Amino acid sequence: MGSTEDLDYPQIIVQYSNGFLVSKVMFTACELGVFDLLESGKPLSSDAIAAHLGASTMGMKRLLDACVGLKLLAVEMTQEGALYRNTEISNIYLTKSSPKSQYHIMMYYSNTVYLCWQYLADAVREGRNQYERAFGVSSRDPFGAMYRSDEEMLKFMAGQNSVWSICGRDVLAAFDLSPFTQIYDLGGGGGALAQECVSLYPNSTVTIYDLPKVVQVAKEQFVSPEERQITFHEGDFFNDSIPEAELYILSKILHDWDDDKCRQLLAKVYKACKPGGGVLLVESLLNEDKSGPVETQLYSMNMLVQTEGKERTAAEYSKLLEAAGFGVIQVKRTGKLYDAVLGRK
Repeated sequence: MGSTEDLDYPQIIVQYSNGFLVSKVMFTACELGVFDLLESGKPLSSDAIAAHLGASTMGMKRLLDACVGLKLLAVEMTQEGALYRNTEISNIYLTKSSPKSQYHIMMYYSNTVYLCWQYLADAVREGRNQYERAFGVSSRDPFGAMYRSDEEMLKFMAGQNSVWSICGRDVLAAFDLSPFTQIYDLGGGGGALAQECVSLYPNSTVTIYDLPKVVQVAKEQFVSPEERQITFHEGDFFNDSIPEAELYILSKILHDWDDDKCRQLLAKVYKACKPGGGVLLVESLLNEDKSGPVETQLYSMNMLVQTEGKERTAAEYSKLLEAAGFGVIQVKRTGKLYDAVLGRK
C-alpha cells in the first residue's frame, strides 16, 4: 500500500472544489448564447462576441478563455488578436439548433437544480427534498413543486427531451422490443422517448400517459399532430386506472419514488399488462456494491434534494419487479448514462 505522498490530495481537492465553477462556466456560456453565435464556424474576437451578446468586454473575455481551458471553445491567435470558435463537442451538444442539443437540460440544472443543491446539507440531515427552502413551495408533492409554474414545467419537459435525444435509442435498442406493438409510456412527458421508439420500431404505437397539463404542453410544443403513431392519455397513474397494453415503459420514473410507491405502481402495471407483455425500466443503475458509477451516485443525491426516491442497483429493481409478479427479468447495461431492465408477465 502506498504512502499518502503517493496520492495527489491537493489536486484532487482542488478539482472537486472547482466542480461547480466548471459547470457554471458552461451553463453561463449557453445562457448568454456564446455557442449559438459561433455556430456558423466564423471565428470572432471577444469584443465582437461581447457586442453581439450585450455583455461587458472584460467579463466576456474571461468567460471565453475559461471555455477554451475547458475545451468548449478553441482560440486562434492572429495579428488582430485572439479569435474564438466552437469545438466539435460544443457544436453538437451546446448549440440550441443541434438535434443532440443539451441546452435545455443545462438551463434546467443551472436555474432550478442548482438552487435545490444549495440545501444539500439540509436534505442529508432531514432525508427529504428541499423545495420549501429553495422555492417556498410545499415539498409533499414533488411534481407539484417541480411543475409549480407553466414555465418550470416547460423547462423540465424540454430538458428531459434533451436527454432522450442522446440516450433514447441506446435504451430502446437494449432489447428487441419489436414484438410489442401496443406500448404505453408512463410519464412520457414531452414525447422524445416515444418518438425514438416509433422511429426504431415502426410497427409500434406509443401512448404517452401523463398529467393533463403535461399532455397539453406536449401536444402544443413537442409532438406534431402528424405523428400518427403517438397518442396521449391524460391521468395520474398512481390514482387513475392504467389501460391494457403489451409493453409499459417507465423511463426515469421509479427513481423518483420510495420502494412502497414503486411497488404500488408496478402492481398496477402488472395487473393491466397483457399476458406475454412486459415492462421496460429505464434507469441509471448503481453497481451492486454501490461503489459507482459516480454519475449515478450523484443522481441519487439529486433524487434526495428533488424527489422522494433514489437510484438503485439492478438487483433492487429486479426485486421490485418480482414483488409485482414480473418474471424472466433481464438487465442490459448500455455503457451510457441510462440502462434498461425488462420484466415479462
